[in-house]
Order: sequence, then structure tokens, then C-alpha cells
Amino acid sequence: MSKRDVFEYALLRVVPRVQRGEFFNAGVVVYCRAKGFVAARTDLDEGKLRALDPGADVTGVRAALHAVEGVCRGGTDAGQAAGDDAGRRFRWLIAPRSTVIQPSPVHSGLTTDPAAEVERLLDLLVR
Repeated sequence: MSKRDVFEYALLRVVPRVQRGEFFNAGVVVYCRAKGFVAARTDLDEGKLRALDPGADVTGVRAALHAVEGVCRGGTDAGQAAGDDAGRRFRWLIAPRSTVIQPSPVHSGLTTDPAAEVERLLDLLVR
């Protein structure tokens, strides 16, 4: 049996009108320290966004979600976090904030393939 490593994940929630507290899941961020792995995948449901806020800035929300993916990829897409290791990028992304894109509490599990967990969790909890 393959060795399973601990991984952590947080959902990315879209909160179109922060004062109302309504949200829906639009992505997932996965971190595995043992593999030095961090990745995010997003899938914005524009219908849900418009149901909660007909005047929502869809382009802005999509850009914010894509920015999270860029921070996870590292390099020039990561901006100020470009030099940070995977763990620091994950911790920065899951820090609580009161913006339109908010992280959920962090959850953990065991995996042999963190990249596969990103897709599995996106299918299970977002799509």
C-alpha cells in the first residue's frame, strides 16, 4: 500500500454581499506539507452569484478566484508571495478576511496524491 500523507484544504467561498453573510463554494485550496504541494482550483457558478446579488461584479469575482490559483502556482503569478514556500502561500490564502472571496475553516485528510484531491474535492464540494 502506498504511503498516505496528511493534507489540509479550505474551500473558497463567494460572499457577494458580506453584510448578508450568504455564500456558496467556488473553489478549493489543497496543501500537503510532505510533498511541498499547494494548489487551488475554482469553478464559479455565475447563476448562483447572480441569484445572491444580481448586480455582482462577475469579472471581478472571477479575477479574484484566478488570483488564488496564481498564488498557489507561485512564480510571477504569485505577486508578493512569489518567494514563499507552499506552506506560507497556503497559510496566507486561508487567513480570514471580510471580502467577497473568503476561505472556509481548514479541514484535513490523508492522501497518496494531493493533486487528485484537488479535483476530487472540487467535484464533491463545489460543482
